[in-house]
Amino acid sequence: MKRIKSDPNLYFDYRDVKTLQRYIDSYGRIEPISKTSLNAKQQRQLAVAIKRARHLALLPFVAK
Repeated sequence: MKRIKSDPNLYFDYRDVKTLQRYIDSYGRIEPISKTSLNAKQQRQLAVAIKRARHLALLPFVAK
C-alpha cells in the first residue's frame, strides 16, 4: 500500500499535522519505508518532523 510517489522536492513540515497523520498508523507508530515509498532522506525528514510535532504537542505520542 504505497501512499505517494517519491518526489525529490517533497518536504515535511512539523506544523502540517494533517500530512504527518497520513504517515502514522493506528497505534501511533511511524509507517516504515516499505509503506510510505519514500527514499531514505525523505523518511528521515518525516521522522524528525513527526517527533518535533509530538514534542510540541501537535501530535500525540500514542493513539487513543
